[in-house]
Amino acid sequence: MKKIEIILACVDFSQYAMMTLETAVALARGSDAQIVVFNAINQRDVNNVESLSHFYPGKSNAETYVQDMTKERLEKMDLFIETNFPGEKTRMSVSIDVGIPWESIIRAAKTNGADLIVMANKGRGNLSRVLFGSVAEKVFRHSPVPVVSVRNTDTFMGRQ
Repeated sequence: MKKIEIILACVDFSQYAMMTLETAVALARGSDAQIVVFNAINQRDVNNVESLSHFYPGKSNAETYVQDMTKERLEKMDLFIETNFPGEKTRMSVSIDVGIPWESIIRAAKTNGADLIVMANKGRGNLSRVLFGSVAEKVFRHSPVPVVSVRNTDTFMGRQ
């Protein structure tokens, strides 16, 4: 079995973000494994901003939107890590990409040389899952490395 040196932890700031990062940290403990905390800015949102900018000249364009969102998410992620995982900060780096979420995750896994992906199988887009299939499902099907699915047992065992 290959040693796990780099874990890609996919965090979307949903209610599952904490569980996802807790799982990545637990898997990394007792080793020198590094954790890349990853977030994707959805290309659909960028396209929407670009479309709207044609109607509002001089207002925010897609490039500005991506810069602002990247800055905001980096700050949010740094605060999240500092607040909840201060002792693990040295093993973590943050990566943000723009694209179709599942494709961005696969690309990030390859780019960062990840040996494992940790992600929740529920996130922000529950309606889109019904219409287009879940991000997690697509990552499971296309990932070049093992994927660990994080679940809230109360939700999946009907204990809401």
